[in-house]
Amino acid sequence: QVQMVESGGDSVQPGGSLRLSCTASGYPYRNCRAWYRQAPGKEREWVADIDFDDSTYYADSVKERFTISQDAAKNTVDLQMNSLKPEDTAMYYCAAPRDRYGICQRSTPKYDAYYWGQGTQVTVSS
Repeated sequence: QVQMVESGGDSVQPGGSLRLSCTASGYPYRNCRAWYRQAPGKEREWVADIDFDDSTYYADSVKERFTISQDAAKNTVDLQMNSLKPEDTAMYYCAAPRDRYGICQRSTPKYDAYYWGQGTQVTVSS
């Protein structure tokens, strides 16, 4: 049974930093992992993803501020977030494709295609 667990969310002031972590227990594939976020009243949006070969991809809104990384041995994926802005406020979710050959969608995801965690809240406010 696959279980995705996120942690690290908090409330910070603009310009601050946070590091989110996701553990994917029981995930059996060498595949991409992604971070998505969802603000109140908005659709879930792609933030970043990392492939099994450590290739990384970022949404334009977070490029140069966020860094995604993984530790294959620990089955974890982290998201280092710097220079946080109020518009980064959202629930952050990590995801992994259910299908062995699934992809990490760089758009609004098809929810049923992924394993999801419960989310971790990031609030950026002065």
